[in-house]
Amino acid sequence: MAARRIFGRLCLLGPEASEDGTPPAPDALLALSEDALRACGLSASKQSAMRGVAQARLDGLVPSRQDAEALEDEDLIQRLIPLRGVGRWTVEMLLMLTLNRPDVMPVDDFGVREGWRRIKGLDIAPKPKALTIETLPFSPYRSALAWYCWRVAEERRKTAPNVLTG
Repeated sequence: MAARRIFGRLCLLGPEASEDGTPPAPDALLALSEDALRACGLSASKQSAMRGVAQARLDGLVPSRQDAEALEDEDLIQRLIPLRGVGRWTVEMLLMLTLNRPDVMPVDDFGVREGWRRIKGLDIAPKPKALTIETLPFSPYRSALAWYCWRVAEERRKTAPNVLTG
């Protein structure tokens, strides 16, 4: 996966200088040259977004992990989406995959919507608002449901067995 390769190259520039290490801290990232970041596979646009987030972290706009863990999902979303290159989906992935929040349903994600379509045997994927309503009964475990939707969307079959209703 391209994102993993890019992240691994970025981690080579971090304190452990290892693909399995940690990425550079915000101040160190800001000190890196455009060429160094381009060599990791980052476009000028992604570099700009990353530098903006790093500066926002140094300025206190991006919370520490500890502070982020204390925030409600929607509060963290609203705090981070004003940053360039950060949208709702980005923060939802942070909530699910980094902060391990159990009840996030990324309704704008094509894979989630396509997986739901296949699970339910629908002709077309639901609109985000409809998916929000349809998945409410799965709260507080919608992050797990999203994971299953992604797995089903990866399958080549046109439909999947309807495991949600029996």
